[in-house]
Amino acid sequence: MIDENKLLELMADLESAGVERTISVNDTAKFSEAICAFANDLSGSRQPGFLLIGVDDRTGLATGLQVTDQLLQNLAGLGADGNILPAPALLAYKITLSSGKGDVAIVEVQPSDIPPVRYKGLVRIRRGPRKGIANESEERILAERRVAGMLTFDAQPCQGSALSNLALDLFTTGYRSLAVDAEVLAENSRPIEVQLATLRFFDLARNCPTHAGVLLFGKNPLYHEPHAFVLYVRYDGSDQGADVLAERQFSGDLLTLLRELDGFVKNLPTARPIEESALREKLIYDYHPTALRELLMNAVMHRAYDQPSFIRILHFSDRIEISSPGPLYGLANASNFPRQTSYRNPVIAEVMKVLGFVNRFGRGVERAQRALAENGSPPARFEFGDTFFGVTIEARL
Repeated sequence: MIDENKLLELMADLESAGVERTISVNDTAKFSEAICAFANDLSGSRQPGFLLIGVDDRTGLATGLQVTDQLLQNLAGLGADGNILPAPALLAYKITLSSGKGDVAIVEVQPSDIPPVRYKGLVRIRRGPRKGIANESEERILAERRVAGMLTFDAQPCQGSALSNLALDLFTTGYRSLAVDAEVLAENSRPIEVQLATLRFFDLARNCPTHAGVLLFGKNPLYHEPHAFVLYVRYDGSDQGADVLAERQFSGDLLTLLRELDGFVKNLPTARPIEESALREKLIYDYHPTALRELLMNAVMHRAYDQPSFIRILHFSDRIEISSPGPLYGLANASNFPRQTSYRNPVIAEVMKVLGFVNRFGRGVERAQRALAENGSPPARFEFGDTFFGVTIEARL
């Protein structure tokens, strides 16, 4: 966070590539474009960019804006609404000017470690003090730059894999048109490797797919990612010593796995009506499907794919337990969960948002708990292990 002196410098420097000023308080498209451009950091400065709201772009003077808590919440939410992918790291705060000329709302945006970043399918950049849409050469620069700074397993090259290991039709027909703006696709003349690389599915420097590329579009993902599957087991009792009633493994490319899981979870719970009044009945579930779906999608998104383990769904007579490899990641811990979200797999998280398996980042647990409460079920219980993350959903009896 900057102080007032630094703010005044930024307001006065009308030619800075790291600052955008606006008098608007509700132009979310403009705000999002600016955030996207700062996150891409085409100049390679590795310095944060600043969106200043309540400052005239022509003069650099404050407009007398009174910044409300709601405005700050709206600005902070731009990083989690799923329109800017991968989700940028940003802070939204205000500074009240000592001159008495009102407030300035500040969105401070950190450069992305895994560019290019897109807003609604378009890569926005800054060329000096102006925004623009990246051309093919600029997108390639961004894609190549992340090799030195990438931190997450899903964006790293999958050594030993090759382009021939990917089912490219899954990318070209099943994903690309959803992730990239139609006008960009219409003008696209780039090799398939570059197209994959700009979405973080291919490593140009090492000439091989990334782990995300193999997981999402691999002809046989388990060959390179042997634990990337989900196991469901149903027991005829309350512990694993009981007889097994059913068992199923979900595997294959992640696009197929997600669709199969989605359908399976919708059909897994049983429902029954209960009387709310003399004239009304309410449908309740032993396990609310919305809660099951949200918590399972959360497990797929956040699991540690580099660990030698897999996601387990254990269905007992009185509860369902979901366990995924890897503890809470980054800034998230038991004391701030689920308010704080850190993404172990930002590329996979982006894919799940694009495909509609996630509606909004950071809301899955909240949606699950709300669904359970509306169903009259106990809240989900979470277990924060050293090597795993677990959640238990009790049956609605």
